[in-house]
Amino acid sequence: MAADTGDSRPLQVPKRLLDAVGDDPAEPVRSWLDSLPQLAARRLGAWELTPERVVTPGGRGGLVVLVRQADGTPAALKFPVPGPGRGDEAAALAHWNGWGAARLLRASSEDGALLIERLQSAVSLRSLPEAKALLEAAGTVRRLWVPPPADSFGTVEERTGAAAEMLPTLASGAWAADVRPLADEALELRSGLTAQPPERLLLHGDFRQGKVLAGERTPWLAVGPRPVVGERAYDLARLVLDRCEDLAAGPGPAAAARRRIAKLADSLDVDRDRLRGWSLFRAVEAGLRHGAAGDRRRAELLLEFAGWL
Repeated sequence: MAADTGDSRPLQVPKRLLDAVGDDPAEPVRSWLDSLPQLAARRLGAWELTPERVVTPGGRGGLVVLVRQADGTPAALKFPVPGPGRGDEAAALAHWNGWGAARLLRASSEDGALLIERLQSAVSLRSLPEAKALLEAAGTVRRLWVPPPADSFGTVEERTGAAAEMLPTLASGAWAADVRPLADEALELRSGLTAQPPERLLLHGDFRQGKVLAGERTPWLAVGPRPVVGERAYDLARLVLDRCEDLAAGPGPAAAARRRIAKLADSLDVDRDRLRGWSLFRAVEAGLRHGAAGDRRRAELLLEFAGWL
Protein backbone atom coordinates (compact mmCIF):
# COMPACT_ATOMS: atom_id res chain seq x y z
CA MET A 1 0.00 0.00 0.00
CA ALA A 2 1.60 3.28 -1.10
CA ALA A 3 0.78 6.97 -1.13
CA ASP A 4 0.98 8.91 -4.37
CA THR A 5 3.12 11.87 -3.37
CA GLY A 6 3.64 13.25 -6.80
CA ASP A 7 7.23 12.00 -7.09
CA SER A 8 8.92 8.69 -7.77
CA ARG A 9 9.09 7.64 -4.14
CA PRO A 10 5.71 6.29 -3.02
CA LEU A 11 5.20 5.92 0.72
CA GLN A 12 4.81 2.31 1.75
CA VAL A 13 2.70 1.52 4.81
CA PRO A 14 4.93 -0.70 6.99
CA LYS A 15 3.98 -4.35 7.40
CA ARG A 16 4.02 -4.02 11.19
CA LEU A 17 1.24 -1.42 11.04
CA LEU A 18 -0.72 -3.44 8.48
CA ASP A 19 -0.48 -6.54 10.67
CA ALA A 20 -1.45 -4.60 13.79
CA VAL A 21 -4.62 -2.95 12.48
CA GLY A 22 -5.37 -4.71 9.20
CA ASP A 23 -7.80 -7.13 10.87
CA ASP A 24 -9.32 -4.58 13.24
CA PRO A 25 -13.11 -5.04 13.07
CA ALA A 26 -13.80 -1.36 13.73
CA GLU A 27 -15.03 0.36 10.58
CA PRO A 28 -13.23 3.67 11.29
CA VAL A 29 -9.88 1.87 11.54
CA ARG A 30 -10.41 -0.13 8.34
CA SER A 31 -11.50 2.99 6.47
CA TRP A 32 -8.51 4.92 7.81
CA LEU A 33 -6.08 2.23 6.71
CA ASP A 34 -7.61 2.07 3.23
CA SER A 35 -7.46 5.86 2.84
CA LEU A 36 -4.05 6.33 4.48
CA PRO A 37 -2.09 6.75 1.22
CA GLN A 38 -4.44 9.52 0.10
CA LEU A 39 -4.45 11.13 3.55
CA ALA A 40 -0.66 11.20 3.58
CA ALA A 41 -0.44 12.68 0.10
CA ARG A 42 -2.95 15.43 0.94
CA ARG A 43 -1.27 16.36 4.19
CA LEU A 44 2.17 16.48 2.59
CA GLY A 45 0.80 18.93 0.03
CA ALA A 46 -1.21 21.03 2.47
CA TRP A 47 1.76 21.54 4.79
CA GLU A 48 4.30 21.84 1.96
CA LEU A 49 6.33 18.89 3.17
CA THR A 50 8.84 16.87 1.17
CA PRO A 51 8.87 13.19 2.18
CA GLU A 52 12.19 11.45 2.73
CA ARG A 53 11.21 8.01 3.96
CA VAL A 54 8.73 6.09 6.06
CA VAL A 55 10.04 4.99 9.45
CA THR A 56 10.30 1.18 9.37
CA PRO A 57 9.51 -1.17 10.91
CA GLY A 58 7.70 1.67 12.71
CA GLY A 59 5.17 1.29 15.48
CA ARG A 60 1.73 -0.24 15.75
CA GLY A 61 0.05 3.03 16.67
CA GLY A 62 0.45 4.96 13.44
CA LEU A 63 2.41 5.82 10.32
CA VAL A 64 5.48 8.06 10.69
CA VAL A 65 7.13 9.75 7.71
CA LEU A 66 10.40 11.65 7.91
CA VAL A 67 9.92 14.91 6.01
CA ARG A 68 11.47 18.30 5.25
CA GLN A 69 9.48 21.47 5.77
CA ALA A 70 9.36 24.22 3.16
CA ASP A 71 12.39 25.93 4.70
CA GLY A 72 14.36 22.68 4.75
CA THR A 73 13.94 22.00 8.48
CA PRO A 74 13.62 18.27 9.22
CA ALA A 75 10.48 16.98 10.96
CA ALA A 76 8.40 13.84 11.41
CA LEU A 77 4.83 13.54 10.12
CA LYS A 78 2.67 11.12 12.09
CA PHE A 79 -0.79 9.72 11.38
CA PRO A 80 -2.07 8.05 14.59
CA VAL A 81 -4.49 5.14 14.30
CA PRO A 82 -8.00 6.47 14.99
CA GLY A 83 -9.69 5.46 18.20
CA PRO A 84 -10.60 6.70 21.67
CA GLY A 85 -8.32 9.49 22.81
CA ARG A 86 -6.96 10.08 19.31
CA GLY A 87 -6.24 13.73 20.05
CA ASP A 88 -4.59 13.05 23.40
CA GLU A 89 -1.08 12.66 22.01
CA ALA A 90 -1.20 16.11 20.42
CA ALA A 91 -2.64 17.64 23.60
CA ALA A 92 0.05 16.11 25.79
CA LEU A 93 2.90 17.11 23.46
CA ALA A 94 1.52 20.64 23.31
CA HIS A 95 1.27 20.78 27.10
CA TRP A 96 4.87 19.61 27.57
CA ASN A 97 5.99 22.02 24.83
CA GLY A 98 9.29 20.24 24.31
CA TRP A 99 10.03 19.69 28.01
CA GLY A 100 11.17 16.07 28.16
CA ALA A 101 9.32 15.17 24.97
CA ALA A 102 9.49 15.87 21.25
CA ARG A 103 8.04 19.27 20.40
CA LEU A 104 4.73 19.41 18.54
CA LEU A 105 5.05 21.72 15.51
CA ARG A 106 1.58 21.42 13.95
CA ALA A 107 -1.57 19.36 14.37
CA SER A 108 -4.60 18.79 12.16
CA SER A 109 -8.04 18.26 13.68
CA GLU A 110 -9.23 17.16 10.24
CA ASP A 111 -7.21 13.97 9.85
CA GLY A 112 -5.34 13.74 13.16
CA ALA A 113 -1.94 14.34 11.55
CA LEU A 114 0.90 15.57 13.78
CA LEU A 115 4.05 17.34 12.67
CA ILE A 116 6.68 16.67 15.29
CA GLU A 117 10.26 17.65 15.94
CA ARG A 118 12.58 15.20 14.18
CA LEU A 119 14.53 12.90 16.48
CA GLN A 120 16.89 10.05 15.67
CA SER A 121 14.32 7.30 15.15
CA ALA A 122 16.98 4.59 14.97
CA VAL A 123 18.61 5.53 18.30
CA SER A 124 16.59 4.84 21.43
CA LEU A 125 17.57 4.14 25.02
CA ARG A 126 17.48 0.45 24.15
CA SER A 127 20.80 1.01 22.36
CA LEU A 128 22.47 1.72 25.73
CA PRO A 129 23.62 -0.76 28.39
CA GLU A 130 20.76 -1.41 30.79
CA ALA A 131 22.13 0.52 33.77
CA LYS A 132 22.81 3.61 31.66
CA ALA A 133 19.45 3.28 29.89
CA LEU A 134 17.54 3.18 33.18
CA LEU A 135 19.45 6.21 34.46
CA GLU A 136 18.64 8.26 31.35
CA ALA A 137 15.04 7.02 31.34
CA ALA A 138 14.56 8.16 34.93
CA GLY A 139 15.93 11.60 34.08
CA THR A 140 13.59 11.89 31.10
CA VAL A 141 10.36 10.67 32.66
CA ARG A 142 10.65 12.94 35.70
CA ARG A 143 10.36 15.95 33.34
CA LEU A 144 7.05 14.70 32.01
CA TRP A 145 5.38 14.47 35.41
CA VAL A 146 3.72 17.87 35.55
CA PRO A 147 0.27 19.10 36.60
CA PRO A 148 -2.18 18.24 33.80
CA PRO A 149 -4.41 20.70 31.98
CA ALA A 150 -7.90 20.74 33.44
CA ASP A 151 -10.30 17.99 32.35
CA SER A 152 -8.36 16.95 29.26
CA PHE A 153 -7.26 13.35 29.86
CA GLY A 154 -8.63 10.18 31.36
CA THR A 155 -7.39 8.80 34.66
CA VAL A 156 -5.40 5.74 35.65
CA GLU A 157 -8.48 4.49 37.50
CA GLU A 158 -10.53 4.62 34.30
CA ARG A 159 -7.86 3.05 32.11
CA THR A 160 -7.06 0.22 34.49
CA GLY A 161 -10.73 -0.27 35.29
CA ALA A 162 -11.39 -1.28 31.69
CA ALA A 163 -8.40 -3.62 31.79
CA ALA A 164 -9.47 -5.08 35.15
CA GLU A 165 -12.90 -5.95 33.77
CA MET A 166 -11.22 -8.02 31.06
CA LEU A 167 -8.78 -9.92 33.28
CA PRO A 168 -11.20 -12.64 34.49
CA THR A 169 -12.20 -13.36 30.88
CA LEU A 170 -8.60 -13.39 29.67
CA ALA A 171 -7.61 -15.70 32.53
CA SER A 172 -10.47 -18.12 31.85
CA GLY A 173 -8.76 -19.84 28.92
CA ALA A 174 -7.31 -23.29 29.48
CA TRP A 175 -3.79 -22.07 28.75
CA ALA A 176 -4.07 -19.51 31.59
CA ALA A 177 -5.24 -21.87 34.33
CA ASP A 178 -1.93 -21.74 36.19
CA VAL A 179 -1.90 -17.93 36.35
CA ARG A 180 -5.37 -17.35 37.75
CA PRO A 181 -4.00 -16.79 41.27
CA LEU A 182 -1.71 -14.11 39.79
CA ALA A 183 -4.68 -12.50 38.04
CA ASP A 184 -6.61 -12.47 41.32
CA GLU A 185 -3.65 -10.85 43.07
CA ALA A 186 -3.34 -8.26 40.31
CA LEU A 187 -7.00 -7.31 40.66
CA GLU A 188 -6.71 -7.05 44.43
CA LEU A 189 -3.62 -4.87 44.16
CA ARG A 190 -5.26 -2.59 41.60
CA SER A 191 -8.28 -2.14 43.87
CA GLY A 192 -6.07 -1.02 46.74
CA LEU A 193 -3.88 1.22 44.59
CA THR A 194 -6.80 3.12 43.09
CA ALA A 195 -8.63 3.58 46.40
CA GLN A 196 -6.57 6.58 47.47
CA PRO A 197 -4.27 7.87 44.70
CA PRO A 198 -1.44 9.92 46.25
CA GLU A 199 -1.11 12.40 43.38
CA ARG A 200 -2.59 13.64 40.10
CA LEU A 201 0.06 14.25 37.46
CA LEU A 202 0.21 14.06 33.68
CA LEU A 203 1.82 10.73 32.79
CA HIS A 204 3.26 9.45 29.53
CA GLY A 205 1.15 6.32 29.90
CA ASP A 206 3.39 4.01 27.84
CA PHE A 207 6.85 5.02 28.97
CA ARG A 208 9.64 2.59 28.11
CA GLN A 209 13.15 2.70 26.70
CA GLY A 210 12.02 2.36 23.08
CA LYS A 211 9.88 5.50 23.49
CA VAL A 212 12.89 7.69 24.30
CA LEU A 213 14.89 8.80 21.25
CA ALA A 214 18.10 10.72 20.78
CA GLY A 215 17.66 14.42 19.98
CA GLU A 216 19.76 17.47 19.20
CA ARG A 217 18.51 20.20 21.56
CA THR A 218 18.68 17.70 24.42
CA PRO A 219 20.19 14.20 24.44
CA TRP A 220 16.96 12.21 25.00
CA LEU A 221 13.29 13.02 24.41
CA ALA A 222 10.12 10.96 24.79
CA VAL A 223 7.73 10.19 21.93
CA GLY A 224 4.45 8.31 21.44
CA PRO A 225 2.62 9.06 24.69
CA ARG A 226 -0.71 7.52 25.67
CA PRO A 227 -1.31 10.28 28.23
CA VAL A 228 -3.25 9.63 31.39
CA VAL A 229 -3.60 11.39 34.72
CA GLY A 230 -2.49 9.58 37.86
CA GLU A 231 0.42 8.66 40.07
CA ARG A 232 4.05 8.33 39.03
CA ALA A 233 4.27 4.70 40.13
CA TYR A 234 1.85 3.70 37.35
CA ASP A 235 4.02 5.32 34.69
CA LEU A 236 7.22 3.89 36.12
CA ALA A 237 5.78 0.37 36.21
CA ARG A 238 5.97 0.06 32.42
CA LEU A 239 9.66 0.89 32.60
CA VAL A 240 10.13 -1.81 35.24
CA LEU A 241 8.89 -4.39 32.71
CA ASP A 242 11.24 -3.20 29.98
CA ARG A 243 13.83 -5.66 28.69
CA CYS A 244 12.54 -8.30 31.09
CA GLU A 245 14.00 -10.89 28.71
CA ASP A 246 17.44 -9.68 29.81
CA LEU A 247 16.57 -10.39 33.44
CA ALA A 248 15.17 -13.80 32.53
CA ALA A 249 18.43 -14.73 30.79
CA GLY A 250 20.60 -13.69 33.74
CA PRO A 251 21.26 -15.22 37.15
CA GLY A 252 18.73 -14.68 39.94
CA PRO A 253 16.02 -12.98 37.84
CA ALA A 254 13.58 -12.59 40.74
CA ALA A 255 16.14 -10.79 42.89
CA ALA A 256 17.20 -8.69 39.89
CA ALA A 257 13.59 -7.65 39.26
CA ARG A 258 13.16 -6.58 42.87
CA ARG A 259 16.43 -4.65 42.75
CA ARG A 260 15.23 -2.83 39.64
CA ILE A 261 12.06 -1.76 41.42
CA ALA A 262 14.00 -0.59 44.46
CA LYS A 263 16.51 1.35 42.36
CA LEU A 264 13.89 3.11 40.22
CA ALA A 265 11.62 3.85 43.17
CA ASP A 266 14.42 5.32 45.25
CA SER A 267 15.90 7.38 42.39
CA LEU A 268 12.54 9.03 41.69
CA ASP A 269 11.15 9.13 45.24
CA VAL A 270 8.33 6.73 44.45
CA ASP A 271 6.90 4.34 47.02
CA ARG A 272 8.41 0.87 46.48
CA ASP A 273 5.25 -1.04 47.39
CA ARG A 274 3.08 0.99 45.04
CA LEU A 275 5.60 0.53 42.22
CA ARG A 276 5.70 -3.22 42.86
CA GLY A 277 1.89 -3.35 42.84
CA TRP A 278 1.49 -1.47 39.57
CA SER A 279 4.34 -3.45 38.00
CA LEU A 280 2.65 -6.73 38.87
CA PHE A 281 -0.73 -5.52 37.60
CA ARG A 282 0.69 -4.24 34.32
CA ALA A 283 2.73 -7.41 33.80
CA VAL A 284 -0.29 -9.67 34.35
CA GLU A 285 -2.61 -7.55 32.22
CA ALA A 286 -0.11 -7.35 29.34
CA GLY A 287 0.78 -11.04 29.64
CA LEU A 288 -2.82 -12.18 29.45
CA ARG A 289 -3.49 -9.89 26.48
CA HIS A 290 -0.50 -11.30 24.60
CA GLY A 291 -1.60 -14.83 25.43
CA ALA A 292 -5.12 -14.23 24.20
CA ALA A 293 -3.67 -12.81 20.96
CA GLY A 294 -1.62 -15.97 20.43
CA ASP A 295 1.79 -14.62 21.45
CA ARG A 296 2.47 -17.29 24.05
CA ARG A 297 6.20 -16.61 24.28
CA ARG A 298 5.74 -12.98 25.29
CA ALA A 299 2.81 -13.88 27.53
CA GLU A 300 4.80 -16.48 29.45
CA LEU A 301 7.72 -14.10 29.91
CA LEU A 302 5.53 -11.31 31.32
CA LEU A 303 3.61 -13.64 33.58
CA GLU A 304 6.85 -15.17 34.82
CA PHE A 305 8.06 -11.65 35.56
CA ALA A 306 4.89 -10.99 37.53
CA GLY A 307 5.57 -14.13 39.51
CA TRP A 308 9.01 -12.85 40.47
CA LEU A 309 7.36 -9.84 42.11
